[in-house]
Amino acid sequence: MKILFLSDNFPPETNAPATRTIEHCREWVKKGVEVTVITCAPNFPKGKVYDGYQNKRSEEIIDGIRVIRVKTFIAANAGFAKRILDYISFAIMSFFAGLPIKTDIIVATSPQFFTTFSGCALSFFKRKPWIFELRDLWPESIITVGAMKKGLAYKILEKIELFLYRRAKKVIPVTQSFKRNLINRGIDPDKIEVITNGSNIELFQPREKDPKLLKELGLEGKTVVGYIGTHGMAHGLDFILNCFAKITNTEIHLLMVGDGAKKQGLMEQAKNLGLKNVTFLDPVPKENIPEYISITDITLAPLRRSDTFKTVIPSKIFEAAAMKKPILLGVEGESQEIIERYNAGIAYIPEDETSFLEALNKMAGDKALYAEYQKGCEKMAKDFDRKVLADKMLKIIESSID
Repeated sequence: MKILFLSDNFPPETNAPATRTIEHCREWVKKGVEVTVITCAPNFPKGKVYDGYQNKRSEEIIDGIRVIRVKTFIAANAGFAKRILDYISFAIMSFFAGLPIKTDIIVATSPQFFTTFSGCALSFFKRKPWIFELRDLWPESIITVGAMKKGLAYKILEKIELFLYRRAKKVIPVTQSFKRNLINRGIDPDKIEVITNGSNIELFQPREKDPKLLKELGLEGKTVVGYIGTHGMAHGLDFILNCFAKITNTEIHLLMVGDGAKKQGLMEQAKNLGLKNVTFLDPVPKENIPEYISITDITLAPLRRSDTFKTVIPSKIFEAAAMKKPILLGVEGESQEIIERYNAGIAYIPEDETSFLEALNKMAGDKALYAEYQKGCEKMAKDFDRKVLADKMLKIIESSID
C-alpha cells in the first residue's frame, strides 16, 4: 500500500502535528507501507528556516519515510494575512508536488486548513480517495483567538470546510467533541472515525530528575511547574504569569520551554512583573524533551477560556502522563473528562486566578494526593499508546481504499 501524506509541519519541528505525523508514518513503514510525506522547509514557529535546510524543493529519507519539501512563502506564526499566504502557498505547492506521486490514498492533515484543499484537489485529479485528518475546527478556532471576526469571509470558509468534510472518504478527528460538532452540522457519522493523540511511550518513560540539568538551571530543591510547547495566542500564558506574580512560596518555580508568537511579549511581561520564579528556555529537539519533563513535578496545560477549546485535547498531557508527571489542566470539556476519569491531575477553571492558585497549591502541597495522580498518569499512558493509535488509523486507511 502507498500513502501520500500532506502536512505543513514535520520534524525537525517539534509541535504536535509534526510529532503525530512522523510517529504514525514511522509505524506504518514498519508494517511495509510505502509512505511519502509532502511538507515544507522546517520553520515553525518563528518563520525562520532551520539550520541545514533551505526554502526550496528537496527530498530526504527519514526513518524510511520519503519526505518531499516544497518551496513556500514562509511567515512567522504571527500576523493573520502573512500566515494565510504561507498556508495557501503550501496548498498550491503541495498539490503540484503530489501530482506525479503514485499512491493508493491521500491523507491531508489540519490545523493548517488549506492543506486539505490540496488533498481534495489531488484526490480529484488522481482519482484516488482522500482522508481529512481533523486536528482543529478551522475557521472556528481563529475566531476564538481573535485573529478573525465573523463575517462574509468566515461564512465562505465555513462552507468550504463543510464541502471538504463531505468530499473526504473519511474524516479522522482527534477528539470525540470534534466528531459531535461535525455530526451536528450534518456530516455523515459513518464516515467519522476518532483517533486521539497519544504518546510515544518508548521515548517518554518515567525517569529520575536529571541532576545536571537541575543544577544548570538553578532549580535544585524547587517544585517545578513545566510548560513545554508553543507560546501562542491560544494558550493564555499571560494569565499564568500574572498568577505566578501572586505566589509567595519561593519553592514553586515555572519553567517555560518553547517559542511562539507571544514569547517575546511574555518575557517582557515577566520582567515588568519582576518575576524571579519563572525561567524561559528556547525550544529543544524532540528527543531531548523527556530530559526537561524529567526535572518538572507538574505539567501545565492551559488554554484561553472558550467554548471552542472545550473540544480540544492538548497533546502534551499524554507525554506528561507517560512520564508520570501529574497535569495541571486549564481546559474544560473533553480534556477535563480524561484527566478526571484517570485521576491524572487537577483541572482548574481556565483564566480563573483563584481556581488556578488553589489547584496548584493543592497539587504541590499534598504528597499523598500527588502519588495518586502519578498512578492515574500511568493508567492513562497505557490507554493512549501512540503505536496502538497508529495501527488503528492504518486500518481505517486500508478500509478506505477503493
